[in-house]
Amino acid sequence: MPVETEAAPDSFRQELVDNGQVIVTETLWKTYEMGAEQVHALRGLDLQINKGEYCAIMGPSGSGKSTLMNLIGCLDTPTSGKYWLAGRLVSELDDDELAYIRNKEIGFVFQTFNLLPRATALHNVELPLIYNGTPAEERVEKARKALQTVDLEDRMMHKPNELSGGQRQRVAIARALVNSPSILLADEPTGNLDSQTGNEIMEVFNKLHAQGNTIILVTHEHDIAEHAHRVIHIKDGKVHSDEKTR
Repeated sequence: MPVETEAAPDSFRQELVDNGQVIVTETLWKTYEMGAEQVHALRGLDLQINKGEYCAIMGPSGSGKSTLMNLIGCLDTPTSGKYWLAGRLVSELDDDELAYIRNKEIGFVFQTFNLLPRATALHNVELPLIYNGTPAEERVEKARKALQTVDLEDRMMHKPNELSGGQRQRVAIARALVNSPSILLADEPTGNLDSQTGNEIMEVFNKLHAQGNTIILVTHEHDIAEHAHRVIHIKDGKVHSDEKTR
């Protein structure tokens, strides 16, 4: 079991670097109240993910995989059970610490891109830096570098409607990377893309993993999951199978 530590937000980055087990869940439950009925999205799920792993989480609709992603990303809280992030019990973190994690230590990539339609690619990538008060000059430089990482520097002044679906997803990935997060969470990142473009996006993730990023992606597509080095199947709110593929 991880060691629970008392650390200020600024020490999270070093903890995530030093701690082998980045994500640990213990008997994690998530129950939703649907009128008089209770729906158990997660049913005592146990999971460990180490620094630098490339994991795919798979499962049928309603299996609990997206609920698990939201809990890992600190976007939601479990009904019961425990979740440690880099050795810290998430339920004991205050709002400022959770906001810090969501802004700086976890990068999110969504199926629907979530880009501001009237903003340039550069400005969309800058957004997390604006929220955390990064000075303008530093902000622009970091956003440029993030776009360069996804081979989109030449399109940085274009707005989303001037970009293809694959380019828009690259902008979304650059935005997720701009704070150099320790963990990259991607929820169906190729769901709105054709197969060729989807493969191009997966090559971006492959490159990011080779550079040392911890990547967790939710997908229902087997060919997308094959890019990961570990595939975790969720069924009825529990881990049904967990295997390393390389």
